[in-house]
Amino acid sequence: MEQTDFLSLLLPSGLLDFFKVTSAGRKDGANHIYLEELNIHPEHLPGVKLSSKGFYDEVTIQDFPLRGKACFLKIKRRRWLNEDTGNNVSRGWKLVVNGTRMTEEFAFF
Repeated sequence: MEQTDFLSLLLPSGLLDFFKVTSAGRKDGANHIYLEELNIHPEHLPGVKLSSKGFYDEVTIQDFPLRGKACFLKIKRRRWLNEDTGNNVSRGWKLVVNGTRMTEEFAFF
């Protein structure tokens, strides 16, 4: 089993289609998994010329506990520049349930 296959068992469904794990570890008795969005052109902007311009500030989302320890996903979303309009654009994400800092799967649990 490859590392990506193994991680897909632990992380929210589909997350590794658009993010890569940059590091993981335990800090202050909790698990922390750091992810960066891949440079994949957003599907809602077909044919638009985009340039990757780095990342937005990291956000922290609480996910299912692992091995009895809290688990936090530290996510860096990518920012692109629309070269025609000069505006920054990003992919829309519904990773967090409104009013919580948890993933949708965990909040429904």
